[in-house]
Amino acid sequence: MGLTGTALAIDAGNSKTDVALVGADGTVLGTARGGGFQPPLVGAGRAVDVLAPLVASVLAQAGAAGPVDHVSAFLANADLPAEEAGLTAEITSRGWARTVTVGNDTFALLRAGLPDAGEPVGVAVVCGAGINCAGLGRNGSTARFPAIGRISGDWGGGSYLADEALWFAARAEDGRGGPTELARALPAHFGLTTMLELIEALHLRGIPDRRRHELAPVLFDVAAAGDAVARAIVARQAEEVVLLATIALERLDLLSEQAPVILGGGVLAARHPLLHDRVTQLLAERAPKAVPHVVTAPPVLGAALHALDRAGAGPGAYERARTHLTHLTHL
Repeated sequence: MGLTGTALAIDAGNSKTDVALVGADGTVLGTARGGGFQPPLVGAGRAVDVLAPLVASVLAQAGAAGPVDHVSAFLANADLPAEEAGLTAEITSRGWARTVTVGNDTFALLRAGLPDAGEPVGVAVVCGAGINCAGLGRNGSTARFPAIGRISGDWGGGSYLADEALWFAARAEDGRGGPTELARALPAHFGLTTMLELIEALHLRGIPDRRRHELAPVLFDVAAAGDAVARAIVARQAEEVVLLATIALERLDLLSEQAPVILGGGVLAARHPLLHDRVTQLLAERAPKAVPHVVTAPPVLGAALHALDRAGAGPGAYERARTHLTHLTHL
């Protein structure tokens, strides 16, 4: 049977995907987690295939086969209008719901950090494996960036920080660059002695590419210990986070009023003191009325809240969904 008054909330990131089935009263009827969502690598159809067993799982937990009323899907790699349209068509074709909304996953972070009453206004910067920014202004206006890599002007995120650390460390070891503790700390993380050994291990896949993200925390540790090169990389990341936020606030005419700036993703949610303190300092200088707020709740919460917005839910529904999804351990 179908599930009237329910919605599928989907947050699909590069490394993991979360799906929740939510009732109109905010009750969470089922949850599931799966692998990464990467349509640029596998195509829209195969990417959406990753969602299918998760949708089936949450429907089974509720004792139903679908369809539900609505899907609120916030997806990594839905960066351009054409990509959103293609993914909307693909999800619609699966028959999971009567209506479908698709947006970039940064908007899920933003919604998770905004109040549940009043006009949704604010900006979110996500800094996880990559970096992105999105904002909502008055009367439904939006600000966003393509966020598809260096060709769209991006700088930063955990993967980029790891690569920067490797670049400086390699040059320090062979003499092309100045000294940095990174040249010892990065290979040591993998039980190696020199950067040359680490370069060879990465190049020949002795260390899989997916483990490069482990180097970003090493960078922050070295920076915290006072290494000038590592500190400069972290400072540059803070500049980029604040640049994105202030440009989005300016585009939305929000610089002159109090507006939340939601910070999330693994790099920002970790609250590394050097990065977090520099971000808040720069925001205070460049957007004095901005109110920074770190969100650590899973972004699927934002997708669920969006679904409740569409359903015209009452205050109790939002509280119920927030309580369940914020503290759900496997999400």
